[in-house]
This record gives sequence, structure tokens and C-alpha cells, in this order.
Amino acid sequence: MLRLEKVTGKNVWDILKLHVKDDQKNFVADNDISIIEAYTAIVGGGTAFPFGLYDYDTAVGFLMIGYDTDDCWENPPKIAQNNYSLWRLMIDWRYQHRGYGRAAVALALDFIRTMPCGNAEYCWLSYEPENSCAKHLYHAFGFHETGEMDGEEIIAVLKL
Repeated sequence: MLRLEKVTGKNVWDILKLHVKDDQKNFVADNDISIIEAYTAIVGGGTAFPFGLYDYDTAVGFLMIGYDTDDCWENPPKIAQNNYSLWRLMIDWRYQHRGYGRAAVALALDFIRTMPCGNAEYCWLSYEPENSCAKHLYHAFGFHETGEMDGEEIIAVLKL
């Protein structure tokens, strides 16, 4: 059964060992970069929730949730203000195609709906235009594109 576990000094090395397939590396940042971004967001006045995705005691992926903006983020999309984001999602190459991605999004949305940082109207995310697997997964949960971009990535939103 998949569960979220906060990234700590006890499990960070498990998370850093996880990687996507070579042909997916353009779709998601490496976990070390994501954890650094979480730290810099937090010290910059923002909010980040980095989680390991565990199936029992086995680390199978990484997920990060954000809220609002921070002082390090240049030109954030308007949707970021006072809303939650599914900032990162990756499933290790060895555990893909087992339903973990779908379960992870469900867990993320369950967590977000507790409104840990206060009320918000939307959850948003972004993905590379050529990442059809991500698009299909997010559409299955009701995310829809806004026509806006975050850099080179398509922005999609879900009303909470």
C-alpha cells in the first residue's frame, strides 16, 4: 500500500537513489535538485512538502507539494498565489507501470485537501508538452490546461 513519508535525514538517501528512465530525464528534475529546491523555497519564505513514496518499506518514488510563492521564484505564474501545487512527481524506473503514479496523485490531493497552509481554490501543476503520460494521468483526476505556461511547461489546474 502506497504512503507518503516526509523526507528526513533518515530516508533522504533512499530517495536520492531513485531515478527515472533515461528517456524521461527531460520531464522531471532529479530528486537531489528537488530537495534543494524545497530547502531554498522554505528558507525563502515559501512552503514545500517533500515526500518519499513508499510501498511498505520500499521507496518507489518522490512527490513534492508546494503552496504560494517564495522570494526566490522569478516570474511565478499567477495561479501560484495562494494555491497549492503538485510540484514534483516521479516514480523510479523499476516501479513504473504498477499504478504508483495514480496512487501518488490521489495521496497528494488527499493531503492538499486538508489545507495544511490554509484555504485555496486550486491545485496546479505543470508538465512538458511532450509528456503524454503525465497529461493523461492528470486529466484522469480532472486537471485541465489553462493555456498558460510556466517556462516551457504547460500549466494545468484542478478546482479544489
